Amino acid sequence: MTSNTPILKAQAIQKSFDGNTILNGVDVVLEKGEIIVLIGPSGGGKSTLLQCINCLVIPDDGQIELEQQPIDFSNKQDLYRLRQQVGMIFQEFNLFDHLTALDNITIALRKVKKLDRNTAEKRARLELEQVGLGEKGDLYPAQLSGGQKQRVAIARALAMDPKILLLDEPTSALDPDLIGEVISVIKNLAAKGMTMIMATHQISLISTLADHILFMENGQIVESGTPKELLAKGNVNKTQGFCDRLNELATGEQ
Repeated sequence: MTSNTPILKAQAIQKSFDGNTILNGVDVVLEKGEIIVLIGPSGGGKSTLLQCINCLVIPDDGQIELEQQPIDFSNKQDLYRLRQQVGMIFQEFNLFDHLTALDNITIALRKVKKLDRNTAEKRARLELEQVGLGEKGDLYPAQLSGGQKQRVAIARALAMDPKILLLDEPTSALDPDLIGEVISVIKNLAAKGMTMIMATHQISLISTLADHILFMENGQIVESGTPKELLAKGNVNKTQGFCDRLNELATGEQ
């Protein structure tokens, strides 16, 4: 359910590395409560786009607006404000191995939000409960499955009260039998109205969650539309062909 109010705009985003153009004038408009799914072949620019939106990678050119306020890429306070409100979930979890699940969540609450330890731990336990890991707070990443690690990473992002979540292939590093538990958490977040942009190859997420699909190839968005528009029976387009191949792969794994 969207509000027709743009919460984030990324306009004419350009990014190159070592002379290679990775993003070539990409535009994304995200409404509050909307879920945009990025799909397309590997190397198409999806991960770089997400990192540029969060300014983990600074765009070479273009503009990002959060709630109609432009972000000055050279202003540390602007970047801090953006990253506080736009959470990021990575493929490889990015947990601190020397910290428990609980401490992985509380560290940002204490250092960034300046909460006292007691308050931070209460919030962290609440988020662990939300992702089904209420009893795992004292375990270290090495003691958790891949799916549990990703759920801790999601809990860590949620604890910061983001207005937007960016998810970069959140199930790609997981064994097939662990994917379902992360998909369940993501679907629960969607049901609660979380605004998201997600890069994924999971056909179940593409077909059931997306309000809008953006097909990326060679650093550009080459197709965009709703699932109903792009995945209608009989359609012949890049999105339909890509999803058909994903379906074939998923069927072959079963």
